[in-house]
Amino acid sequence: MANIAIVFGSKEGQTGKIAGFIADTLTEQGHAVELVDGRRPPTAFALEACDGVIVGSSVHVGKHDKKIVEFVTQNLDALQKRPSAFFSVSLTAVGTEDPDKDRSDLERLLAEFSAQTDWHPDTVGVFAGALRYSQYNPIVRFVMKRIAGRHGGETDTSRDYEYTDWEGVTRFVKTFLGMLNT
Repeated sequence: MANIAIVFGSKEGQTGKIAGFIADTLTEQGHAVELVDGRRPPTAFALEACDGVIVGSSVHVGKHDKKIVEFVTQNLDALQKRPSAFFSVSLTAVGTEDPDKDRSDLERLLAEFSAQTDWHPDTVGVFAGALRYSQYNPIVRFVMKRIAGRHGGETDTSRDYEYTDWEGVTRFVKTFLGMLNT
């Protein structure tokens, strides 16, 4: 049994939901998991007590969560001393009619995060997020509807849409566990 920290930054909740799913999956495998909101980590939290760490960040307006960038930068030494993984959650990962552009955009986002933090985790996962029309104020709802429409996405604002590939998240966890057990 390993002690694993999952640190996440979630603005609208999907990254937190994915982090919770990862925590549940790891717990079912017999591991001790500490789920930490990286936007407000507890003062007593220390990565040094963990055997492995997974960090997740949402992407908004083309940038990863600023607090997660700060967390990784401040904890870089500890992250590099243990098995680590990073997952990025964005609507860019949903895909559109131009998969090459989407892939290029995702690679750019990950490269920018790596350049900002100087962290090179052992494995990286990219997951599609969610359109949470019910949570948006009228202006954000209007903007998100226009963006979704331009990219062939869902524009019915009377409901929310979840695009996360949960099987892909499970594969990500299995990859991380493989590194942890070696």
